[in-house]
Amino acid sequence: MVSGAAFADLLEGHGFDFFAGVPCSLIEDLIAVLEDHPRLPYIAAVREDVAVGLAVGAWFGGKRPAVLMQNSGLGTSLNALASLALMYGIPSLLVVTWRGHGGQDAPEHLLMGAISPSLLELLRVPYRVVGATSLEEDLTWAASEMDARMQPVAIVVPPGIVEAGHAPKASPLASTVRQAALDIESPVPAPPGREPERPLGPPCISRLAALAATVKELGGEALLHANGYVCRESFSLGDRPQNFYMIGSMGLAPAIGLGLALARPRVPVVIADGDGNLLMNLGVLAQVGALRPANFVHCVFDNEVYGSTGNQRSPSRQVRLDRLAAAAGYATVTAVTGADEVGASVRLALGRPGPHFVLVKVTLEEAAVPRIPYTPAALRDRFRASVGSG
Repeated sequence: MVSGAAFADLLEGHGFDFFAGVPCSLIEDLIAVLEDHPRLPYIAAVREDVAVGLAVGAWFGGKRPAVLMQNSGLGTSLNALASLALMYGIPSLLVVTWRGHGGQDAPEHLLMGAISPSLLELLRVPYRVVGATSLEEDLTWAASEMDARMQPVAIVVPPGIVEAGHAPKASPLASTVRQAALDIESPVPAPPGREPERPLGPPCISRLAALAATVKELGGEALLHANGYVCRESFSLGDRPQNFYMIGSMGLAPAIGLGLALARPRVPVVIADGDGNLLMNLGVLAQVGALRPANFVHCVFDNEVYGSTGNQRSPSRQVRLDRLAAAAGYATVTAVTGADEVGASVRLALGRPGPHFVLVKVTLEEAAVPRIPYTPAALRDRFRASVGSG
C-alpha cells in the first residue's frame, strides 16, 4: 500500500500544484496530507463539477491541477467534463476512486462501480487502473498524456491502494496554509456586509445596458461570462482577450473564476453571471464565502427567467439571490436596478478587497446578437495568455 504522504510526493514530483475535490475514504490519507501541506493547496469543493471548474480556472492561472473524486462523482461531473474541460481542451489529472470495485461494496456503490470504466471510455478520457507498485509509472503516463492531448486524463484508484487512518488530520490552520501556498494576499477580512435592506423597484434597464455599464468600469480585469445571452450580449459590446465566454457548462462560471482568482491573486476577476446559471450551482456561494478571495467580483444579471430556452420562470422571482450571497459570507452585497447604480457598484467593488456580490435586476429584453465566433481552443489560448499564464 502507498501512504498518503508518498502519494502527495509523487504528485508534486510530476508538477501538480493545485488540488480540488470531494472526499472519499479510499484516499482519506492523501486528502489529509494535502489539507495541511505547506506547498500543495487543496480546495474542498462543494460538488465534483465545481472541482472541475476550479481546476479549469487554476489552469488558466498557470497551475497544474488535479481533481479528486469518488467514482460516484463522475455522474455529477459529466457535463463539466464534456462541455468544459474536454470541449475547451483543459489538461488536468482526475484521481477517481473506485467504490463498488469487483461488486464488493454497499448497495449504493455497486452500479456505479460496474459502469465507471465505461463512463470514462464514453467520455473519451484515457485512464489507467493503478496498483500500489505501479503508481509512479501510472502518474508518469497520465502527466504525459494530459499534456500531449490537452485534456483531462484519469487514474482510477481501487480499494486497498492507499493507506487509511495513518495521516494526521488537518489542523485549524489548514486554510491559512492553503492561502500561503497559493500566495494569496490576505487582508484583515471585513465582516460580511450589505447595503441596508430596501425594497427593489421594478427593473428599468435591459441586460445589455447593464452589461455595458459594467464593462465601462473595466480595464485589464479578467471577465468570465456565464453561458447563453450574457456572453453573446457582452461580446456585441466589444471583445477583448481578457473575456472568457462560456459556451456550455451552465452554472460553472463562478467556479472557474474562483479557481483563477485563487491561482492569480493579483489579477482582478469579474464574473458576469445569470440567475438561472447561479441557481444551477448555488453551492458555489458558500465556496466563495469560505475562501474569501479578495480579487473576486460576482455580478448576477437577474431577469427572473431562463431566457435561452423560452423565458420560463426562474426561482429568483421569489428568492433574492443577494440575500443568499450575504448569508454565504461575501464581504459586500449590493442589489441595484439602474444603470448608474450598476456602474457605481462595480467601480466600488473593484476598489476594495472582496469578495463582492452585485445583483442587477434587469428586464426581459434581449438583444439580437450573434453567437461567439471563436473556437473553444482559441478562447482558451487567448484568455490564458491575457492573464499572464500563456
